[in-house]
Amino acid sequence: MEYLNFQQFKPKLDYLETAASLALENGSDAAAVKAVYDALTAALEQSTAAFTKLYEAAAVSADEPDTYPEILALCGKARPAQPVEHLQDRIRAALLARFAGCVLGAPVEMWDIWNMENMAKSCGMEYPPQEYWHSVERPWGLAFEHDRRELFSLSGMDGCPVDDDVTYVILSLLIMERYGKSFTTADVGEYWKEYLPIACTAELAALNNLKAGLPAEKAALKDNPYAQWIGALIRADGFGYACAGDPRKAAELAYRDAYLTHRRNGIYGEMLFAAAIAAAFTTDEPLEAIRIGLNEIPATSALYRDVTWALETAPSLRDFRHARALVDERFAGMSCVHTNNNACLIVFALALSQGDVTKAITTAVAMGLDNDCTAATCGSICGACRGMQAVEEKWYKPFHGRVRTYIRGAEELSIDDVAERFVRLYNTK
Repeated sequence: MEYLNFQQFKPKLDYLETAASLALENGSDAAAVKAVYDALTAALEQSTAAFTKLYEAAAVSADEPDTYPEILALCGKARPAQPVEHLQDRIRAALLARFAGCVLGAPVEMWDIWNMENMAKSCGMEYPPQEYWHSVERPWGLAFEHDRRELFSLSGMDGCPVDDDVTYVILSLLIMERYGKSFTTADVGEYWKEYLPIACTAELAALNNLKAGLPAEKAALKDNPYAQWIGALIRADGFGYACAGDPRKAAELAYRDAYLTHRRNGIYGEMLFAAAIAAAFTTDEPLEAIRIGLNEIPATSALYRDVTWALETAPSLRDFRHARALVDERFAGMSCVHTNNNACLIVFALALSQGDVTKAITTAVAMGLDNDCTAATCGSICGACRGMQAVEEKWYKPFHGRVRTYIRGAEELSIDDVAERFVRLYNTK
C-alpha cells in the first residue's frame, strides 16, 4: 500500500496564507481576497467529506472483523489461565516502569532521532537517555491542560505528572471498580462522559459522538479517521493487570474497551498488548509474552503479520537506529501514531533490551515515533516479567509515591494504593 503525500500541502498552505496577507497589504480588494479564501475552504470541506464517505463506506474485510465472536473465530486456542507468583510486587513494578517510560518519552514525543540526540547533547546527557531529561522544551506549557511541562524534567519532577498514557491506566481501574470485569462498552462510554474531560484523536471523536447522543457501540464510526491509531493500545495495561496470568480474559476486556473508539487493527492492538501484559506475569521473557498475546488477535490481520515480522526480524537487529530504519522502510507514509508501526517498535525495543527495564524504556524512547506510548508499554511488560528488583530506583524516586491524572475526582492518587487496588481486582471475577 502506498500512502498519499499530504505533507506537500503544508508549505503550500503557508504560502497561501502569506500571499493572501500580502494581497491585502498591497491594497487588493478585500472582498476578492475573501472570495478566494472561501473557495479554498469549500474545496477542502468537499474533499474532507469525500474521503470520509470513502472510509465509512469501505467494506469490512472478512480477515479483519470487528465483532468479538468473529475475532475469536480467527484466533488460536486459548492458553489456560496460570497462577501468578509475587503478584503485588509485579503489578507495582509494571505500573512504575510504565509511568517511567511515559515520563521519559513525553518531552520528546514523536521527535526524530537527530533532534532527540541533539537535545541530549545540549543537556550533557547520554543517548539513549539513561535518566529523565535535565530540561524540557516550553517548561511552562501545560500537558493536557493540567501540569507544567517542567514537571517532566529531572529537576522539576514532583510526582508522576499528567499524561494520557498514565491517565488511562487509572481510568481502567476505576471503570472495573464501578462495573466489575463484566463491564460493557456502554458502561465505558457512560464513565467517559462523566469523568473524562479531555481526549485526543479517536478518543475525542468517540467522546464527541457520545455527547451528541450516539450509542457507545457506534461512537467509533462517525468522523473518526483515527480508528486504527494507537489510542486503544495505550489503554491495555489495566486489563492485563486485572487479568494477570489469563491472556484471553485480558483480551476480552480490552476488546470491550477498545470497541468504544477503534476498529480493526486499532482494536487488535489493545487486545494483543492486554494479553501480552497478562502473560508477562507468568514468564520472565518479554518476547514470549508477545507471542502469547498474538494468539488473541486474528491471524489474518495486518497487525498479526506485522508483529510476526518484527519477532522474526528481531534477532538480526544491530541497534536502535537499525530497528527504526526497518520500521520506516516497512511502514513508509504511515502515521507516526498508528498501531502497527509502533507495535513493531515495542517488539524491537524488548528484543534489544532482553527484558532489562532500563534498556527497554530508553531504547523505545530513542527510536522515536509515538515513543512515550511505546516506552510505557515496554516498561509495563518488563516490569510484569521481572518485578521490582528489575526497576531502578532512579525511575520512581522522583514520583514520591504519587501519580496525577486529569480524571474528574481522581486528580492525584497513591501509586502503592493503585497497585493494591489492581490486586483486589485480580481476586474478583
